[in-house]
Amino acid sequence: MHQILVINPGSTSTKVALYGDVIPIWSETIKYDQTDLAEFNQVIDQFPMRRDDLLKTIHSKELDLSSLSAVVGRGGPFKPLESGTYSINDCLLNDIRKGNVQAEHISNIGALLAHEIAGEAGGIPAFFVDPVSVDEFEPLARISGLPELERKSLLHALNIKATAYKAAKDLGRPLTDLNLIVAHLGGGISICPLRKGRIVDANNANEGGPFSPERVGAIPVSSLAKLCYSNQYTFPEMKKRLVGNGGLIAHLGTNDSIEIENRIASGDEKARLIYEAMGYQIAKEIGAMSTVLNGEVDAILITGGLAKSDMLVEWITNRVSFIAPVKLYPGENEMESLAQGAFRVLNGEEEAKAY
Repeated sequence: MHQILVINPGSTSTKVALYGDVIPIWSETIKYDQTDLAEFNQVIDQFPMRRDDLLKTIHSKELDLSSLSAVVGRGGPFKPLESGTYSINDCLLNDIRKGNVQAEHISNIGALLAHEIAGEAGGIPAFFVDPVSVDEFEPLARISGLPELERKSLLHALNIKATAYKAAKDLGRPLTDLNLIVAHLGGGISICPLRKGRIVDANNANEGGPFSPERVGAIPVSSLAKLCYSNQYTFPEMKKRLVGNGGLIAHLGTNDSIEIENRIASGDEKARLIYEAMGYQIAKEIGAMSTVLNGEVDAILITGGLAKSDMLVEWITNRVSFIAPVKLYPGENEMESLAQGAFRVLNGEEEAKAY
């Protein structure tokens, strides 16, 4: 059995878990208050603190690092990459440390943490899997209406690919034989057509597609330009308004789907209108992505935290089930997905790619 340590840094936490092959043995979450993080000017400056806290947690579990087969960390918005499991090398580490990445994000230090722990364990393999910068776009998908603004592939690739693998197993067919549409529904929303396993298009969850619990999605661009020049907002304020304080938060003051559904049950018609509008836009994006596959869709997969919302899923399913059967895979599944990616390499099912 392969023992795999999984590390997933988030905005206010670091999750760590030990897997035996792909079966969880234990997991812990190291939590941080915003006040703990406010002193750091850049995300990467948090690395020493997170590393030390991670090592303390590992030692508290009495884990013998020499028993590990590999360490895997969450991947960030690195340079555009093909899907797969990658060995963490000096080239990647240098890019992260120098800021040669597409965006500053806490997920970037997942590779730094995995490399550090792998070193402590005697130089065992360290991996990252399907980062948000997975790019398998076809040329047509990159074109926007302005030459200066190319459409970028930034998406929830880790859970999307892992969900596609699960569906292929459930359908009893190789992923490379299937055409799928995967809708990851979380704080951000990524909807992707997979042609024979490759993500050939996607809405950039920060810049387009449906609005989500925290993000505005595609909005009227002329009106946005006017708002940007209205002197109502500074650039950082506008950026936060678009990604972080948009979507459900902007309309309803919360990103909590359970709270919103309770408000709907109590007769709040505005909450119902906004929540259903999000479902409407998700369904519309799924419909648009079906055209990328020429309507030849084997299944539509709904995953992410919001896939647990029966109300939202029903609204979506009612609009898209004519395209293909709808299958549910609720949850973010990030830790499991990271473990599975490392296991596929350790088990000889695929080769680790070089960054």
